[in-house]
Amino acid sequence: MAGHSHWANIQRTKSKMDARRGKIFSKWAKLIMSAARQGGPDPDMNLALRYAIERARADNMPKDSIERAIKKGTGEGDGTALEEVVYEGYGPGGVALIIETLTDNRNRTAPDLRHILDRNGGSLGTSNSVLWNFERKAAYVLEKEGVDEEELMEFALEHGAEDIDLEDEAVIGITAEPDRFMELKGALEGQGYRLVDAALRYVPKNTVEVDAATGAKLESLIEALEDNDDVQAVHSNAAFQTD
Repeated sequence: MAGHSHWANIQRTKSKMDARRGKIFSKWAKLIMSAARQGGPDPDMNLALRYAIERARADNMPKDSIERAIKKGTGEGDGTALEEVVYEGYGPGGVALIIETLTDNRNRTAPDLRHILDRNGGSLGTSNSVLWNFERKAAYVLEKEGVDEEELMEFALEHGAEDIDLEDEAVIGITAEPDRFMELKGALEGQGYRLVDAALRYVPKNTVEVDAATGAKLESLIEALEDNDDVQAVHSNAAFQTD
C-alpha cells in the first residue's frame, strides 16, 4: 500500500549517512569541538556536549576520536572558532528546507550552499522564509515491527513525549521538547524499543507530499548538501512516497 511519510525519510537519510562514516565522523567532531569550546569539556555540566557525544556514539565514532575533538574544542587544537548558522531554502516541488551548519567562514558557506541548491533545482531563502513552519524538537524514529502501539504510547507519554505518529507502516515517529531528549531516549532504549534515529531536529508543522520523481530529485539535493563539510543536518517538510 503506497503512502507518504516524513518519518520514513529520516530512516532513509540515516541509512545513507551510515554508508559515509568518514564524513559523518568529521561532522560530529566539529559539533563536539564547538560544544566543548562554548560550554567546557564536562558533558555532565554541558548539555550541548552531552548531546553531541551521544550522537557520535550512536554512529559508532571511536572513543579516542571523541576525546580528541573535546581537547581541540577546549584549546588543545588550532583554536578555529566555529559558528552555528541556520540557512533556509527551497527544494524541488517547493519543499521547504532548513540547513544547519557549523562554519568558520560565512562568506564561504552561503555561496557554497547557494551553488548546490541552484544546481539541484532549489534556491536559498531569506530569514524566516520557511522557519515559521518548523519547530525544534527531540525526534525519534522507532522500528514498528513487533511493537504494541498502545503500550508504547502510554510509556512514551509518561516519559515526556508530546506526540506519537503511528501512520507509517514501517516506523513510528515520536517528538518531545528538546530538553527531554536524553531522558526519553534512555527510557525508550531501556525498555527495548529499537531506535532507527534519535536527534534534535526541525520538525515541520505541515508537510508537502512529493511523488517519486520529485522525491528522487530532492534526495539528490539533500545528499549534495550533506556532503558539504560545513553542513551538519538538513531538514525538510517533504512527505515522501512509500510503497
